[in-house]
Amino acid sequence: MNKFLFTTLIISLLLVGNSEAQSKKALFPDTPGMVSYTYRDSFKKDVAATLDTLQDMGIKDMEFSNLFGKTAADLRAMLDERDMFCSSFGVSYADMMEKTDQVAENAKTLGAKYVRIASIPYTAPFDLAEAEKAIADFNAVGKVLKEKYDLTFCYHNHGFEFQPHGDATLFDLMIQKNDPKYVSYEMDILWTFFPGADPVLYLEKYGERFALMHLKDLRKGVEGNMSGGTPVENDVALGTGQLDIPAILVAAKKAKVKHYYIEDESPVYYKQVPQSMEYLKSLKK
Repeated sequence: MNKFLFTTLIISLLLVGNSEAQSKKALFPDTPGMVSYTYRDSFKKDVAATLDTLQDMGIKDMEFSNLFGKTAADLRAMLDERDMFCSSFGVSYADMMEKTDQVAENAKTLGAKYVRIASIPYTAPFDLAEAEKAIADFNAVGKVLKEKYDLTFCYHNHGFEFQPHGDATLFDLMIQKNDPKYVSYEMDILWTFFPGADPVLYLEKYGERFALMHLKDLRKGVEGNMSGGTPVENDVALGTGQLDIPAILVAAKKAKVKHYYIEDESPVYYKQVPQSMEYLKSLKK
């Protein structure tokens, strides 16, 4: 082959490769939401300034798990001023069960569609009796939230629920026994992976039962367990840890997850969150 033909062939291959790369669509085209817990230290100091920071990053969708000394009405006004919104409101198990009406009213004022809790009072290891109590509580409070307030209750897994039960886990039992009319789930992908489960398989198995998702990654080399806890330094920027984020996002899209929130508990969240957002933006189908 002469030099001219060889050069022409190479240029053609490069053009084809470049064209294919450009034609690939973004795997995660939307700007993710943010959990207020990620910026909890900042919110405690100055709510308005923290919202300004998030607004500058392009964040619109918020999940609040604290009112940070504000009323729900004040916080809603601050969000409205910045063209931001609250889609999910997180509270404690005790408040959910004992102050259901107050929780619901705050959620409605914020504009949230979902109310969630992120843990269950239990004595390690989490057992069948505790799972069955949670199932009953969730069905009861979920019914009130839906029928009285048109709100959807969500439970956010925290790792300890994956104790073996039959040929599956207590977490499976909870999903199966909770009434889908009243109870949905928020998958925390780290707290699904950490106890040894596969987020992709759970998304494929239960599909639309997962309405919400927390996006986070686990430091490489860290071994998981069912304690429901790990040092906050083990939260790393998305794409730099152990989780297969692209595969999880593909499964989540098929499962029709409605809201995705970055949660980064590390002390350097302010560095890692922009990295995570750039990583999500870089992913292609």
